[in-house]
Amino acid sequence: MTYSHRNSANEQLEASQKARQITAICEQFQITLDPIDWQQFGMYAPVKVNNIEIASLLGLGQRENEEILRQVQIKLFAHAALETLHTSNGHKVLMWSPVDVVLPQPFLSLWIITLETDERIPIIESIRNGQRVYEHYQFNGDGQQLAELFGPVNEGVYRLGDTITIKERERQYSGEIIYIIPAGKMSTSRKYTSRGYHTVSSAAYTNEVVSRYIVDCNDGFPHIVNHSQIIQLPV
Repeated sequence: MTYSHRNSANEQLEASQKARQITAICEQFQITLDPIDWQQFGMYAPVKVNNIEIASLLGLGQRENEEILRQVQIKLFAHAALETLHTSNGHKVLMWSPVDVVLPQPFLSLWIITLETDERIPIIESIRNGQRVYEHYQFNGDGQQLAELFGPVNEGVYRLGDTITIKERERQYSGEIIYIIPAGKMSTSRKYTSRGYHTVSSAAYTNEVVSRYIVDCNDGFPHIVNHSQIIQLPV
C-alpha cells in the first residue's frame, strides 16, 4: 500500500492496527511506548520511548519482533551514551558493540557505544520496575571489576602492563594490557553501525593462541582483542 500525508481512512485503519501491534510487541520486551498519534500522522506517526524517537510507524511496522526490539535498543543505547557527555555538541554514534561477559550479571547486557570522536562509552541494559533501562556503566578498570565481567585472569604471550599497538576497524590504537582472558572460540556477534550492521564471523583459535587481551587505550572503555590484532610488540 502507498501512503501519503493525506492520511486516508484505509491508512488510518492500518495505522491503528499497527500501533496496537507494535505496542503489544514492545510490552512483551518490557518496553513501554509513548502514545502513538496515528490519528493525526497515520503510518508516518513517530514511535517514541520517553520522548526518544525510534522510527516511524511505517518503518517499524515492516519489521519482525526481534528487529523491532533491536531498533529500540540501538536508539536507547545511543541516547544514553550521548547523555553521559553532558555537552550540547552534536556528536554522532558510529557503532554499537555488545560485550561478551560472564553470567550472571546484575544487568541484561553491556554494550560499547563508539562515537565519531572514537570515544567508547559503556552502556548497560537492565530491568528496573518491570521496564528496560539504559544507563552509563561506571567502569573503573580495577581487578575485581574486571574479574566480575570477564572471569579469572589468564596468562598470555604478552603480560599485564605491556604496552602494545592493536588494529581495529582499519585503525591503530596503543595502550596497556590491563587484563587477560581465555580466547576459546569467539562467538558470532553483530556490530551495528550508523548504516546498519555487519556480522563478525566466529573464528576457532589454535592451541598457540590461548588468550584475549583487554587493552586500555584511554578512550573510555578498553578494547578486547585477540592475538592476531596485535601489530606491534611491547615497548
